[in-house]
Amino acid sequence: MENNSRNPTNKGGRKPKADPSIHRYVFRLTDEENTKFLTLFEQSGMKVMAHFITACIFQKPIKTVKIDMDAVDFHTRLTNFYSQFRAVGVNYNQIVKILYRNFSEKKASAYLFKLEKQTAEMADLCRKVIELTQEFEKEHLQKHK
Repeated sequence: MENNSRNPTNKGGRKPKADPSIHRYVFRLTDEENTKFLTLFEQSGMKVMAHFITACIFQKPIKTVKIDMDAVDFHTRLTNFYSQFRAVGVNYNQIVKILYRNFSEKKASAYLFKLEKQTAEMADLCRKVIELTQEFEKEHLQKHK
């Protein structure tokens, strides 16, 4: 048996592309143009610069993602405030149960009256927060959509 004939089906390595990219172009940019180009590339969110350049040349749609850190910070703080507000609601329920369990009805009612006043103030504060949130969203977040 001679081993001169090689197996043509198993060459090893990567399969060749049907339409390889073999043409190369070079262009130069000034410092200002380069800064602008890199900013556009970063905003596009693309990982490969060659894909970004071909998308620009052939007018393919390019997605730009802009993250407003002030809006993210606002959302984070509002979420924390909301979780604290919920915790107050849980404590409120526990206080009412404890009042009725440990005090007479008359004394518990007196304490509940004081608690109601504080609750009304907190509800007003919550309404103001909601109004400010809606105002912020209208003025700052709706512009970017």
